[in-house]
Amino acid sequence: MNTHQTKIKVRYAETDQMAVVYHGNYAQYLEIGRLEWLSALGISYKDMEANGVMLPVVSLSLNYKKPARYGDVLSVSTTLSKSPTAAIEFNYEIHNSSGELLTTAHTKLVFINMKSNFPMRCPQYILDKLQI
Repeated sequence: MNTHQTKIKVRYAETDQMAVVYHGNYAQYLEIGRLEWLSALGISYKDMEANGVMLPVVSLSLNYKKPARYGDVLSVSTTLSKSPTAAIEFNYEIHNSSGELLTTAHTKLVFINMKSNFPMRCPQYILDKLQI
């Protein structure tokens, strides 16, 4: 599984006075997309942390094409960009319900051993789920 689609309805609290989504909220939309991508594989952040693995974001890039607005139903497409090593990278596209491309993004996260607080290789159970 390489790509996962997640639907998100824009709430009023996520917008400014012009009913446009505040730019800082897009990071949350991407996180929802990642969590759902992992969940579709049968993996949860909670379980990863219980197994001593953290996955912090170390890089985030966003390109805004058109604004998302209050009430829009967004489709967040989350795609694994390459095979995980000590890092895992995702590409994203956010479309509105009319199919218009609103935003593209890229994130890089690093697997961290919670005991040592140092980077580690991607856990084998994740690679097994990806069948890499």
